[in-house]
Amino acid sequence: MDDAGLAGGGLTNVPLGNDYPEIREAVRAICRKFPSEYWRGLEDEEAYASEFVAALTEAGFMAALIPEEYGGSGLPLRAGGVILEEINAMGCESTSCHAQMYMMAMLLRHGNEEQKNKYLPGIASGSIRYQSFGVTEPTTGTDTLQLKTRALRDDDHYVINGQKIWTSRALHSDLMTLLVRTTPLDQVKRRTEGLSVILVEIDKAVGNGMTIKPIETMVKHQTNEVFYDNLRVPAENLIGEEGKGFRYILDGMNSERILVSHGSLGDCRFLIDKAVKYANERIVFDRPIGQNQGIQFPISRAYSEYKAADLMVRAGAALFQAGQPCGEQANLARLLTSEAAWNAAEACMQTHGGFGVAREYDVERRWRSARMSRIAPVSTNMILAFLGHGVLGLPKSY
Repeated sequence: MDDAGLAGGGLTNVPLGNDYPEIREAVRAICRKFPSEYWRGLEDEEAYASEFVAALTEAGFMAALIPEEYGGSGLPLRAGGVILEEINAMGCESTSCHAQMYMMAMLLRHGNEEQKNKYLPGIASGSIRYQSFGVTEPTTGTDTLQLKTRALRDDDHYVINGQKIWTSRALHSDLMTLLVRTTPLDQVKRRTEGLSVILVEIDKAVGNGMTIKPIETMVKHQTNEVFYDNLRVPAENLIGEEGKGFRYILDGMNSERILVSHGSLGDCRFLIDKAVKYANERIVFDRPIGQNQGIQFPISRAYSEYKAADLMVRAGAALFQAGQPCGEQANLARLLTSEAAWNAAEACMQTHGGFGVAREYDVERRWRSARMSRIAPVSTNMILAFLGHGVLGLPKSY
C-alpha cells in the first residue's frame, strides 16, 4: 500500500503514513527469540514477560514515541502501532508493553517541562516502567464520569482515597497515571468537569496508602484492584490543569484505541496464517480440508474484515498524528479490529477442530485474547453507543 490514501472517510486529506518495513523486520527478529513455549511457560508460572519487555526496551522500541530530546526516537503513532502489530502477528503478547506507548499522549501533550525532564529519559532508557493506567472503578465501570476516587488538595500534596479495578501491570510498573475527582459532582456544571490526572510513583506509594491486589483472569494479563487510603502525592505530579483531566484522558484514550487496534490486526494475521497453514496441511477424506468451502469461506471472510479494519486503523493514526479530531476513527478502528480478530479466532479454532483446544497449537491462547478484545480496553457496545449519539446524532442511550 502506498502513502497516497485518504483518512477520515474521504472527508480530510491526510496521508495514511509509512508502513515501516525495517521496524517490522527488527521487531520480528526479537520475537523469534521468544517462541510459543516461552508464552505458555509464563501462563504456567503466572509470570510476567519481563525478559521480553527488556529486549524491546534495549532495542529502543519502547521509546519509539518519546521525542529525541528526552532519549527516544520521536517516531509517529503509526510506528508505535506497527511495533505492536508485529508483536502479535508473531504470536507474542503486546499487552505486556502496549500501555507505555499510549500513556505518552497525556504526558507529552499536557505534561509540563519539569515532568517531561523528570520522567521521559528514564522511561526511554527502561529505568522507569510506565505501564499502569488507573481509571475504571468497581461500582462505575465504563461510566467514568461517576468515578468516586477523590483527591483533596492539602498544601503541596493531594490526598487520595478510593479504589480502582482492572489496573493492568501495576505490579510491574514504577509510574501510574491516575484519574481522580478533585471537585465533587454536585459542585460542577458538567460531569466532565472536576476530574484531574495525577502521576503516582508506585514504589513510593505502596505501603504508604496504596495497596495492590492481583486479579486472576482467563488470559495471561497482569491486572489488579488498587486501593487508595490517604495516599499523599506531591501536587507537582498533577498533569495539566486541575479539573480538566477528562479532556486529557480522551487524548490518551484515542491513542490507546489506535495502538491497541494495531495489536488486534496482528492477532488477525497470526490466526489467519495459522488457519490457512493447517487447512492446507490437514488431510481428511483424501483431500486438504481447505478445499472445502465450509472451511475456506470463514477464513476468507476473516481476511476481508482484517484488510478493511487495517484501513481504518491507519486513518485514525494519521489523523491523530496530524492533530486533527480522530475520536470517530479511533473508535471505529477499535470496533472493526476487535470484531475482525474475534472472527479470525473463531475461524482458526473451527479449522483446527479438536486440535484447536490443544495448548501446543497456540490457537486457544490467541482465541482467548481475541475474545477479550471485544471487552477491553473498551466494550463493543460502548463504541456503538458513541457512534449512535456522538456521530449519527441519535438520542443518547445512557
